[in-house]
Amino acid sequence: MVSKWNWIYRLVTRRLWFRSTLISLLAVVSALLAIVLGPYIPYDISASIGAEAVDNILTIIASSMLAVTTFSLSTMVAAYSAATSNVTPRATKLLLQDPTSQNVLSTFVGSFLYSLVAIITLSMNAYGERGRVILFVVTIFVVLLIVATLLRWIDYLTRLGRVGDTTEVVEKATADALRSRRRQPYLGGVHLAGEKDIPADAVAIPAPFIGYVQHIDLAKLQEIAQSQNVAIYLLALPGTFVDPRHPLARIASDDGKVHEAIAAAYSLARERSFDQDPRFGLSVLAEIAQRALSPAVNDPGTAIDVIGRTVRLLAIWDEPEEREPVRFPAVHVASVRLSDLFDDAYSPIARDGAGIAEVQVRLQKAFAALSALDDPRFRIEAARHSDIALRRAEAALTLKEDIEAVRAAARGVAGTLTA
Repeated sequence: MVSKWNWIYRLVTRRLWFRSTLISLLAVVSALLAIVLGPYIPYDISASIGAEAVDNILTIIASSMLAVTTFSLSTMVAAYSAATSNVTPRATKLLLQDPTSQNVLSTFVGSFLYSLVAIITLSMNAYGERGRVILFVVTIFVVLLIVATLLRWIDYLTRLGRVGDTTEVVEKATADALRSRRRQPYLGGVHLAGEKDIPADAVAIPAPFIGYVQHIDLAKLQEIAQSQNVAIYLLALPGTFVDPRHPLARIASDDGKVHEAIAAAYSLARERSFDQDPRFGLSVLAEIAQRALSPAVNDPGTAIDVIGRTVRLLAIWDEPEEREPVRFPAVHVASVRLSDLFDDAYSPIARDGAGIAEVQVRLQKAFAALSALDDPRFRIEAARHSDIALRRAEAALTLKEDIEAVRAAARGVAGTLTA
């Protein structure tokens, strides 16, 4: 579990402006470096290298990179708009954090600034003959970097914003969140089975405003609990929507400053985050399938693809993971329930795809695969959702053969339960 400041640092480093600023500063420093290193270049080398050509090269870079950057930005905006319309707006956040797009745009902006600063400095005659040699070598490196970036960008643009590629990005983010929670099922704290384990005199800590929990600084909460010699019981996990009726935590202390410190350890926002919230990723995948099943899109193949991805993701919950030791023994945290993961992933698809036989058959096959896992809880949840999906299909399908196909697939789920 990372601290609040480390989490904020991660958020900042994922922004496009951060990488663009760093690479732009590096480009400006590189352009000015020739002034400092120029006197150390032997005169014979400066005379043998035709460094005068650097003027034309820099002019070409400056004019072309501005056009390429503008084109790339417009292409990205169009791709994100397509992803918002064809996939889901919730997935756009991951596309905006994509390191490939950020590195490409940062390289183009940095190259433009490098050439611009170098041209200005050249016009001031600040380099000299030997300084031009350094500038020439750096410029050749920049040209090679631009060519490699352009080749990579051309390949990447063919997939940017596509439904399949965006779905894969969401699946990866969800898998990372699931594996992280498997290693730390209680976020580094100790298990809280339910509210019955909370002392009756524990005071509720209200949320400072209405929103979603994005991050919890458990190290800070452990420090507060030790200073008060009490335990803190977390009621709101990452992804929880908090309001005046749903407190953040409970603690056996009436100190108002302690309550404010506990609330400050929570990071709230208007939207959910993928990082510490594995349920959000499953909900987004289900939303992609729902949009594909809508009459306007009518793409059951995407829904079937999403069902296969959710099977892979939920199977992570059954993988043997080396759990990290308890780091915050004074903080009691509830675990993510497997029933909630099943509900997030399959309830929307079963409802919106009730009238499509192939989607219902694929759902039943997914439940059969999950019920065959070692954890007995999977059998319980798979049987529950198999029964619900079957009843939805029987109510929505009209053709007898379609209903019988779904029933046959559902019997496959029952067969895994009795095996």
